[in-house]
Amino acid sequence: MSVPYYDNNAKEFFSSTYQVDASDLYEEFLPLLKPQSLILDAGCGSGRDTLAFIQSGFKVTAFDASKDLAELASKHTGQTVAVAEFSNFQSNILFDAIWACASLLHVPPLNLPDVFNHLASFLKPEGIFYCSFKYGSGVTSRDGRQFTNVDENTLQKIILNTSLKIHKKWITRDLRTDRKSEKWMNAIFYKASLSQN
Repeated sequence: MSVPYYDNNAKEFFSSTYQVDASDLYEEFLPLLKPQSLILDAGCGSGRDTLAFIQSGFKVTAFDASKDLAELASKHTGQTVAVAEFSNFQSNILFDAIWACASLLHVPPLNLPDVFNHLASFLKPEGIFYCSFKYGSGVTSRDGRQFTNVDENTLQKIILNTSLKIHKKWITRDLRTDRKSEKWMNAIFYKASLSQN
């Protein structure tokens, strides 16, 4: 589990991420949504993206597994950020979109299909789902954290038995200026309606 790392380093992680410019990613995601759509920010970290979406006129529910990060994100966004893990998140409403930026990468490979299925259960039919992973294969460890790396083949396998279909996938460089050498796999899925399954 990577949660202890984020609890122990919440302030440092917040400071290093909350001002990172993610506008290029937003430009791929937000035009697919209608005004005032409901977005679930899954594993919101600093709350950077939640705040950007709110400022763009969307309604956002956010959660993070780290209690300390969730508190910082709540202050940053001006709204309550729930504390939950992907597998036990619950909601009484369905969302138009899910945003999971650099968060699902801490889920072990064998658990990813179940986590995608669980989160997708809170999506409306035709809803969209953005996620990003470090580009590559296998699992790597750093600073007490485990990272599940994903390439094109892994991505396809993860969603094979889910209701999600690939809308678009693309590779980018790390948004942080000191990590430009790192590559990321980005993907946008849509939830197929019953008639499409």
